[in-house]
Amino acid sequence: MNEDRITELESRLAFQDDTVAQLDDAVCAQEARIEELEKLCRELAKRVRELSEQVAGDREDDRPPPHY
Repeated sequence: MNEDRITELESRLAFQDDTVAQLDDAVCAQEARIEELEKLCRELAKRVRELSEQVAGDREDDRPPPHY
């Protein structure tokens, strides 16, 4: 009887170890993806700022001269 319990506990432990390893892999993959998305977000924000500055500069050039 004790041997059966030990075997059952060992089986559960092996299953839990496998599950923990799978979860660790998933978390690592998500972390890498989040870092990639954060980098992309920073690049996009920078590009939007640059385009906004260009548009603002173009608006100033479109105004009629002061003597009109």
